[in-house]
Amino acid sequence: MRARGHVLPVHEDRRRPEVPDLAWALRIIGRPFGPHGRDAGLAARIGKDVACGRDVRAPGIVHEFDLKLQRQRRTSSCGPRGVACADARSQATTVPTLAPVFRMRSTLRLLPVSLVLGAIAASAPTPVTSQESEAVGAPTEQRYGDWVRRLDFRPQEYQYRRSNMIRLLRESGGGVFIAPSSDGTTHGDTFRQLEDFWYYTGLEVPNSVLVLDAENDRSILFLPDTDYRFENPGRENDFPGRSLLDDFQLRSIAGIEEYRDAATFERYIAQRVRSRTPIRFNGGRGGSLQIPDLPAFGALDPTQTLLYRISQAHPTARLANAFEEIAMGRMVKSRYELEKMRIAADATAQGILSAAAQVRPGVDERSLQGTFEATCRSLGSQSIPFTPIIKSGPNSLWPWRVLAAHYDRRNRPLESDELVIMDVGCEIDGYVSDVGRTFPVSGTFSDVQREKMMVSIGAADAIIAAVRPGVTLRELTAVAYAAIPDHEERYMQTPSFFGHHIGLNAGDPALIDEPLEPGMVFTVEPWYYNHDLQIAVFVEDVIVVTEDGAEVLTRGLARTPDEIEALMR
Repeated sequence: MRARGHVLPVHEDRRRPEVPDLAWALRIIGRPFGPHGRDAGLAARIGKDVACGRDVRAPGIVHEFDLKLQRQRRTSSCGPRGVACADARSQATTVPTLAPVFRMRSTLRLLPVSLVLGAIAASAPTPVTSQESEAVGAPTEQRYGDWVRRLDFRPQEYQYRRSNMIRLLRESGGGVFIAPSSDGTTHGDTFRQLEDFWYYTGLEVPNSVLVLDAENDRSILFLPDTDYRFENPGRENDFPGRSLLDDFQLRSIAGIEEYRDAATFERYIAQRVRSRTPIRFNGGRGGSLQIPDLPAFGALDPTQTLLYRISQAHPTARLANAFEEIAMGRMVKSRYELEKMRIAADATAQGILSAAAQVRPGVDERSLQGTFEATCRSLGSQSIPFTPIIKSGPNSLWPWRVLAAHYDRRNRPLESDELVIMDVGCEIDGYVSDVGRTFPVSGTFSDVQREKMMVSIGAADAIIAAVRPGVTLRELTAVAYAAIPDHEERYMQTPSFFGHHIGLNAGDPALIDEPLEPGMVFTVEPWYYNHDLQIAVFVEDVIVVTEDGAEVLTRGLARTPDEIEALMR
């Protein structure tokens, strides 16, 4: 069984003891909320930050401090194939002593944490989940915390992201930046928040709008009073309702300064239009902001819909683009984001290994896709960021947009002497990976296939070797072309620097002429399409810029022809 049993080095799962009283004590918010989150890893993380001299006080208004680096929910952590696990560096087995101070309400003075924790732990009632409340006859209204997927970021990180964006806005003309949330429709089989809204708030709420006000250095979140998805007057037992605007646990997550009813957003915009304040959107690309037309077929996305509506309701509005400012903020990933992206890269590599084990004549492309997706799900992937691109033989010569135009074009059986390309990714807690490999169906590359593989790999190696802080993506493009033989350049189909930034999206916003900085993450994927010889090959890796070069997050996955053939034996 080829490739079976091959495992990548992965992050070790660190089990943490449960310390209920401490976990509850850390919910410094002045009133009990359910469910009862238990995680001694939070205390370990705070202790680690305190030892490093980091500020662990909650900013702004009252916040819940239980913004833990949650354990990845994976049942296969001890399985034979290995698994990517979050935060491998956190391995506390005891609760550290907490000696700094937290900021609670503005009316309270700073107190030693030991006194705060002791007082709260002694007096706070045990929180009750919605499910437990039903058992004792209490109302069954669901709260945000009962359902939400909590990401591993504290309020300080979201506050920094917003403050940084406000600074960038101020330096480029000021105004207010508008980021709508998803409208509540499904993404595959579950809700997925829009990236800008998610990046600045960490919230999975529908039909909301975030405003970053550079004029007043303030963040405003317009929320609906309730979540309509939890309401159905004809089925009250199944749809118990969920409040949003008055849910203070929800407010604690992002640390936003001001919350308003979504019904007042139109009035707010009208006021800003009258005051001649620039209103800025993510235009999706640099340059001037393009006002969308209402399409005769299809639909606008939530950002385009809101932009179109404001342009129609307020013809005198000063509408402007904020794409470059968004890209400047999102291109550099924090250490917490990088941890997620390492996990996503590991999960993707494991999925490729699982699919590679099934490669043989007669197996169809969609079966390989199913194997890949099942492995990603088993390793904690809540969703698949894009339809896995698995194509063989003549299919491999065409881009996915062409193949996706016909239902059965993605379901051909593999034939001997062909190549099968996998361009795939997993998503872990919103952060994605995008990895590509080419496999010979017979298990062995022909001489011509091997030669063309090395053309792609040679270009990729040259790019990766040239990555360092200060280099631009445009300069990497020149490096790639210098490494490609002149007679092969016409077959290299990927533009720009032969790759793209990734993060919350497989195409994160990026600026090609901006110097690279440590923490930037992008793919390197020099595609090779030779229709003359009917050969296409593809190698794609995920790299992160370091202080002195690049770290390849997918370095453990077989890549060269010799390595791939050894994997498949």
